[in-house]
Amino acid sequence: MSGAPTDTPGVLILPPWLFLICAASGTIAHLVCPYRFALAPWARAAAFGLWLAATAFTLWGVRTMKAAGTNVRPDRPALSIVSHGPFAMTRNPLYLGMIGLFAGVGIAMGSPAFLTALVPLVVVLHFGVVLREESYLEAKFGDSYRDYKARVRRWI
Repeated sequence: MSGAPTDTPGVLILPPWLFLICAASGTIAHLVCPYRFALAPWARAAAFGLWLAATAFTLWGVRTMKAAGTNVRPDRPALSIVSHGPFAMTRNPLYLGMIGLFAGVGIAMGSPAFLTALVPLVVVLHFGVVLREESYLEAKFGDSYRDYKARVRRWI
């Protein structure tokens, strides 16, 4: 007996770790690559707005999950399907918020090098986290989750 929990989606990496790894990689790339976008003040303000909106959307999703009594961490069992709040608009509000936050920072920095780290963030999130979570939730909740999937888009 390994002692490892089996009632989890078996995600490849916890999303906050993935975010931190990609942010660190993007920051190193930003420091190494001297090219920067020339941004008008309104564009920096828009990037900051994206960052704020993404952060608020993520926090709304976390609060909604906690209020529903289910685990936020994907390495712990899902206790229910959350389909209200931001989960009525997208099945992945926390991950969508994480992507928006990352993009907002990269745009505000005017750094194409930082933004390149968004690609592995999205790819690993999709294939290493989201698809595994969806398979797990479908196996665990069956038709209830399939009905939710039919009503709500994966991303936007």
